[in-house]
Amino acid sequence: MRRRRRQLQEDTTAGVDLTPMLDVVFIMLIFFIVTTSFVKESGVDIERPEASGATAQPSAQVMVAITSEGALWLDGETINPDQVGSAVAQAVKRSGGGVVVQADRRSRTGLLVETMDAIRQAGVDDIAVAATRSGS
Repeated sequence: MRRRRRQLQEDTTAGVDLTPMLDVVFIMLIFFIVTTSFVKESGVDIERPEASGATAQPSAQVMVAITSEGALWLDGETINPDQVGSAVAQAVKRSGGGVVVQADRRSRTGLLVETMDAIRQAGVDDIAVAATRSGS
């Protein structure tokens, strides 16, 4: 009888508790979901010019990209250059942040200036131009 009771006690304590490991996995999953939801992309690959005075723009919510071929992208979709001002103004109203214009280093400077001018004429004043920080 005593031997049987000891064997039952050994069986109940021999298992491995996986609850702490599952808790860690779920916390990591939540962390990755939250951090990836705040990454904002323009929808097209842009080779940004380098600038030694480049600073981070944390409040930017709307991304406008100008490709080397002269195409305009707004939050992942192509847009007509004639409609960029009104479309950006509507996007800023929805998101409540600023605008970052990402111009490819091989794009026309005139198109960048025209795009920024159209955005300002639509009533958006919080505009920044994206650049890669050069190694000083």
